Amino acid sequence: MSRPRVDVVLLTINDRPAEEAAAQATLLAQRGVDARVVVVGNGCKPEAVPAGALTVCLPENIGIPGGRNAGADALHETGNAADCLFFLDNDASFPLPDILVRLAAEAERHPEAAWVQPRLTGPDDVTTPRRWVPRLRASAPGRPGRVTSMTEGVVLIRREAFEKVGGWECSLFLYHEGVDLAWRLYAAGWSGWYAAGIRMHHPLTTPARHALYHRLASRNRIWVAYRNLPAPFIPLYLGAWTVITLARAVRGGALRQTLRGTREGWTTRRTQPRRPMSWRTVYRLTAAGRPPII
Repeated sequence: MSRPRVDVVLLTINDRPAEEAAAQATLLAQRGVDARVVVVGNGCKPEAVPAGALTVCLPENIGIPGGRNAGADALHETGNAADCLFFLDNDASFPLPDILVRLAAEAERHPEAAWVQPRLTGPDDVTTPRRWVPRLRASAPGRPGRVTSMTEGVVLIRREAFEKVGGWECSLFLYHEGVDLAWRLYAAGWSGWYAAGIRMHHPLTTPARHALYHRLASRNRIWVAYRNLPAPFIPLYLGAWTVITLARAVRGGALRQTLRGTREGWTTRRTQPRRPMSWRTVYRLTAAGRPPII
């Protein structure tokens, strides 16, 4: 039986040297899989590059989705592209040397799934914040199954499906690109699989510590809804999330940035191409456990 092949995309702005060194060390320790690696410098020249890895130096920071696409494209252009892509945050790590080969095996067992999502935990191998669980029943992060969203920084995606839907949406720059990609993959006939028994580690930080998060998350939520949802679902989805987002912003002291992002999203939503999903896709998302209104 041939060894699985995986193309790994690691994005950096040289901001986490210690964490990045740890991430790369655990990546290079993976066994039983042939992994090609590209390190993408998003507006910089990567300072840490594993031996034999490709490098891409983007002249400016084009955002996380655009940087990931650049890495996937660079690996494709070298020829002999692997069937699967793995997108790795530069501060995430593999706790065991068989993670990639196990994820590839999960993809083989679930040919209907465009992506396979490991369970992301803190360094303690136990703590999983709700935002890292790619389904509604986040109180049970150890339960595997079909999912309709993804944790973007540690995910295995079939290249065929990824390229068919056009990859990550670059205009989002940062935040909610996983929801957008997952919905487009479902619209193309695929689904997602949560391999909860396979763990990866990530520092227990929260994106809400950045002011930029509150503006872009609010803006992108509107853009993603406008791009993907049938017209009757847009007010339902955005109404629910507006209440949730504003409540969080009031508690967290980020109301001004949240309102700014909401205003920006509404006034610029028509800059986004509108390709609403079919009602069959709505049904499939609902059957998978998350109707596209929550």
